[in-house]
Amino acid sequence: MSIPRALTIAGSDSGGGAGIQADLKTFSAYRVFGMSAITAVTAQNSVGVQAVECLSPSFVARQIESVLEDFGVDAAKCGMLANAGIIETVADALSPRRVEKLVVDPVMVAKSGATLLESEAVRALTTRLLPLALAVTPNLPEAEVLAGIPVANRAEMEEAARRIHALGPRYVLVKGRDFTAYQASRIESDNTHGTGCTLSAAITASLAQGRPLGEAVRDAKAYVTRAIREGFALGRGVGQLRHFLTEW
Repeated sequence: MSIPRALTIAGSDSGGGAGIQADLKTFSAYRVFGMSAITAVTAQNSVGVQAVECLSPSFVARQIESVLEDFGVDAAKCGMLANAGIIETVADALSPRRVEKLVVDPVMVAKSGATLLESEAVRALTTRLLPLALAVTPNLPEAEVLAGIPVANRAEMEEAARRIHALGPRYVLVKGRDFTAYQASRIESDNTHGTGCTLSAAITASLAQGRPLGEAVRDAKAYVTRAIREGFALGRGVGQLRHFLTEW
């Protein structure tokens, strides 16, 4: 029996709601075998990020190599990469191994406002990693940084997607130069910690199962929507998604 395999390259969230913890929970919900390469360790909870310790680029590379040399992957995702050294190392580790289904979630700022990507690392992200990506999944503030323009409406989102697409990824949640909108009713909820990590992880899991990207995005959006609807308060700040769903 062939088991779909997915790798997350991201930071650890001690609060359990985002980062590799959210990714591995999502992979499990999709019945995908999840593996991880940790880039940074954060001390955080529902209120915010209290401290960050980055791992050395060489150790990040060793984790990736250990996974790929033995298990292999059907799809992979990148989340928090923290600095230019780690980004360049990840690109060096992935590029010769032809990880065709790579989803890049360009994590820059935590929901609490804490900075998770050094400003000088943006260039490394755009020149080294985005050209390797099948898809990149920026939120609106991240899209503004990557595209270099304000993004506040549909027309600006489409222009930002064009500009980000020109940096090298095959998709920016829209196909090539054609645009497909994935829409759902907005859910008023405070239980949204880790939604970006979870969305990109769900897309990665679906790709690992062999689904085409458009179907993977639609299914991932349905999963995240249900996870928010069934989210719950835990701690004094932003609430949590319910990752362990059996249907969505």
